[in-house]
Amino acid sequence: MSSAEWAQAALQSFDAVVQATPGFRSRGGQRRMAEQVAHTFSHATLGKVDEEAGEAAPTRSIAVIQAGTGVGKSLAYCAPAIAMALSRGTRVLISTATVALQEQLVHKDLPALAKLLPQPFKFSLAKGRGRYVCKLKLDRLAGTGEASEDPMEDDLFAEEEAAARAKRPRQETEARIQFYSAMSQTLAQGAWDGDRDSLDTPPEPEVWSAVAAEGASCTGKHCPAFSQCTYYDKRKELVGAQVIVANHDLLLSSLGARVLPELDNCLLVLDEAHHLPATALDQFSCSMDLSRLTWIERLASRGLRIGALLEVEEIADIPKHSGQLRQTLQDLARIVMDVYGPALKSQRDTWGPARVRVPRGELPEPLLAPLGLLSASAEGFLEALRAISKALRAEMRDKPDEARRLSTLYAQIGMLAPRLEELHTTAQLLLQDAPEGAVPAAKWFTLEVEGDFIVVKAHASPILPGTTLRNHLWSAVRGAVLTSATLTSCGHFEFFLRESGLHGDAAATTLEVPSPFDYAAQGTLIAAETRADPKNAAQFTAEMVEALLYDIANVEYGALVLFTSREQMRQAVDALPTAMRNVVLVQNALPRTQLLKRHRERVADGLPSVIFGMQSFGEGLDLPGRLCESVFITKLPFAPPDDPVGEARAEWLRAVGRDPFSELVVPATAIRLAQWVGRAIRTEEDQAHVYCYDKRLMNTSYGQRLLKGLPPFALEQRKPR
Repeated sequence: MSSAEWAQAALQSFDAVVQATPGFRSRGGQRRMAEQVAHTFSHATLGKVDEEAGEAAPTRSIAVIQAGTGVGKSLAYCAPAIAMALSRGTRVLISTATVALQEQLVHKDLPALAKLLPQPFKFSLAKGRGRYVCKLKLDRLAGTGEASEDPMEDDLFAEEEAAARAKRPRQETEARIQFYSAMSQTLAQGAWDGDRDSLDTPPEPEVWSAVAAEGASCTGKHCPAFSQCTYYDKRKELVGAQVIVANHDLLLSSLGARVLPELDNCLLVLDEAHHLPATALDQFSCSMDLSRLTWIERLASRGLRIGALLEVEEIADIPKHSGQLRQTLQDLARIVMDVYGPALKSQRDTWGPARVRVPRGELPEPLLAPLGLLSASAEGFLEALRAISKALRAEMRDKPDEARRLSTLYAQIGMLAPRLEELHTTAQLLLQDAPEGAVPAAKWFTLEVEGDFIVVKAHASPILPGTTLRNHLWSAVRGAVLTSATLTSCGHFEFFLRESGLHGDAAATTLEVPSPFDYAAQGTLIAAETRADPKNAAQFTAEMVEALLYDIANVEYGALVLFTSREQMRQAVDALPTAMRNVVLVQNALPRTQLLKRHRERVADGLPSVIFGMQSFGEGLDLPGRLCESVFITKLPFAPPDDPVGEARAEWLRAVGRDPFSELVVPATAIRLAQWVGRAIRTEEDQAHVYCYDKRLMNTSYGQRLLKGLPPFALEQRKPR
């Protein structure tokens, strides 16, 4: 078939699904999006191309589609993409930003679509392996693991467990053993599938990390629990699936690892694509702890003992490397405190860790030699560990009857080796020197108190997500659709294209599909001004809270209040009159699912319910109808002023003669504000009010730019009382 025929057939499949869906109303914007998806994927060249043999260079085809709320974008990309993949004998990889959307696609949208498409297809959910339990670790911590005949194995586990238990109260240790035991029993009985996200109450990160199926400590098919492994069971499901639903973190972290379909031979859909740039920065940033170093001795001890058992010659230098590593980290911590200590200590009363950024990424001279020594020592240590791992894998192949013992030894190296790898990566990025005119990395140091420890850390990150994505993602992709309700900023795609690495890419096209909602009739934007300048935090917050309390007292059903800082939210909570304290539900006072459940119950009972939340409640919440008849935006959601990556990027932009506020801050705020405002109208029947208490929205030139990116609500201005 030609590309035109592929596109036509895929669009016909979409039309057939719409016609076969009971009560489904045809939407012009949805069909326009489906048409663009079909056209884009039909032009992409998939699979290996041998240009030396005279084959034409592969064609890349990428569409960036903003689909307003209510367009029905899931169906608009799923139906044509899956139909085309089945015709072309390839697969669809859908990546989302949140587990919630992944599960909606797998448990709701795709099953419904599978009933309507004439050709059957299989679909599967892909998550990072750290979200699944390792049965070997769980049984051990639950006390149900088999005793080992090898004293070294038991010593190693005992050492790990004793070190952890020594830091915890006895009651907490007993509670953890009971928790792991209950988890192990539930898994054995088949009442739990081993997925962290399906637990009734998700465990704390520290509790979960001890039993997570991380790759560094996994021996795969050599593990004695391999036949019962949740993670590998899920991997098997991926092999036979034509549609795989992953997330942005997994997509970027597994590039080149063959966990997901090869990007040059599948159709890629990136939903919630506005998150992609931030995810890219998170994936390629790194940090190292300069203070807590006991893991180095533990790793060296294990490496020496296991290496000696396997007669690995490379272990001879482990004492030298580990000793040098520890000494150099101590030297670095001392030098950091000598250079930055006063600035770090002056921030002790601030929320979160104290932080000092390195201007222009140019490290002080005293740090350079120790970092170079650190990088070299870490590399030498890693080489020895690689030799041990290689020897262990060879033993596993040759001695399958000793799989449990060898897997345990492999895991004990693997539990700590990632710390060494992260240390090596961080040292290298810190040492990276940007040539004249090139983009420097962001570099910063933090100081915080954790229990009895004063913890000093070093951090580094790239500052341009677009460059990172262009180098690591788009160079491998042939056909892709990126979509979200908020990809334009102040009415234009340019900011997102730059952030995502697609600006100037000849393969990329853009399309804006407006929402079918009648915003002017369904919603009102109330610009409720204050006398105080929002830049004067104390005066503004006091006046804003007074106005907010007046307004939420009139809420009849559901409402959402969005704050830009914890302190701002705390002051509003403290100011609540007694009569309103039962009406307000505060983020983090309850787990998110419980908080939303209580909110829905109150509204269903005809009672008012107001949610106080921050950024994570500003997007992804779907509260239609009476569940959210009012949204209150306390202040324009500018990014925190102390973000070191944002600071470093602004510094670089100024250095090359560009304006970071206009080019970076305002467009990013526009996307965030559009997300916040988007909580108000979720269906064609909704009626809602959006309040904004920040007078800069109406009284500044950049505020007018922000307004252009918002839905066309009816606008009311309210002067201070």
